[in-house]
Amino acid sequence: MSEIALPYFLARPETEPPWPGLVVIHEGNGISPQLLRLCQRLAGRGYATIAPDLFFRAGGSESADFASLMGALDTERTLADIASAADELRGMGATSVGVTGFCMGGLWAYRAAVSTLGFDAAAGFYGAGISRELGEPGCPTLLFFGGNDEYIPAGHIDKVVDHHPETVVYPEAGHGFMRDGSSGYDERAATDAWNRMLAFFLEHLP
Repeated sequence: MSEIALPYFLARPETEPPWPGLVVIHEGNGISPQLLRLCQRLAGRGYATIAPDLFFRAGGSESADFASLMGALDTERTLADIASAADELRGMGATSVGVTGFCMGGLWAYRAAVSTLGFDAAAGFYGAGISRELGEPGCPTLLFFGGNDEYIPAGHIDKVVDHHPETVVYPEAGHGFMRDGSSGYDERAATDAWNRMLAFFLEHLP
């Protein structure tokens, strides 16, 4: 079987470039309708937005259970895929490129920030494992967590806050508080985090 190029979902402003760009990294459940809605919302705020399917080498989103798909990701190749998605945006005319992600994607957004991929800003949401990989991001980075996250122990979040004091924690919110339409969605936390994220990218993505 032939190799394929990185598959992705693209949402961009109706206006012609230049505009800022955002790479959006999916959760452990892969590319979902909720993620595509979020990309469209970001495009409506002026960002060319690309969401790569990082599971494509293992069969694509929902081709297996999420643990198997996540376990199949190779760090070096996945970071290269994220960089490739950013390059797609730059080739379309993006003047600056940020990265954001949720759950698994939150961890990969952080990894992208501390690597040498050249992102201009990063925002990661409830990324499990960040506390074990704390480093020095090469771009402005803002992290979000729910204080009631059932998958990320409070002690792990505390370690992240100690290392990155600007981290935002919503005490009553759980995991997936940005995932509209799900049982974990927290409207108050999601609205505040959305506004903070937009303000953050407005400041750092000219």
